[in-house]
Amino acid sequence: MTEFNKTKPEIEFYEGDAPVELVSIDIELGSGEEAKVGDKVDVHYLGVDFESGEEFDSSWGRGQSVNFPLRSLIAGWQEGIPGMKVGGRRQLIVPPALAYGVAGSGHQLSGRTLIFVIDLLGVS
Repeated sequence: MTEFNKTKPEIEFYEGDAPVELVSIDIELGSGEEAKVGDKVDVHYLGVDFESGEEFDSSWGRGQSVNFPLRSLIAGWQEGIPGMKVGGRRQLIVPPALAYGVAGSGHQLSGRTLIFVIDLLGVS
């Protein structure tokens, strides 16, 4: 795994209405190994609510990156991370259907469109 000297990202808010499909925006292109569907990824990430802009989760806040198998993550990450290269930073705008489901699905973030900024630090 490789650590990068990046700082916690600032969210660039999306203009317009909340999208109904996944929006993927490369902020910085990586030059390392490319993430594939079945990979385990080492990431730093920041998550905010699309409407309020409130931060709901951040690996930066915990001071360490997180290692996840892609297949165990929300659908928006499963679709939005493959193709990203190590060293890259990508913003994903994830509609409820690809995040925690429609309102009333039982998760505190169900029904919410979410914005994530993800730094890909490694793949295995």
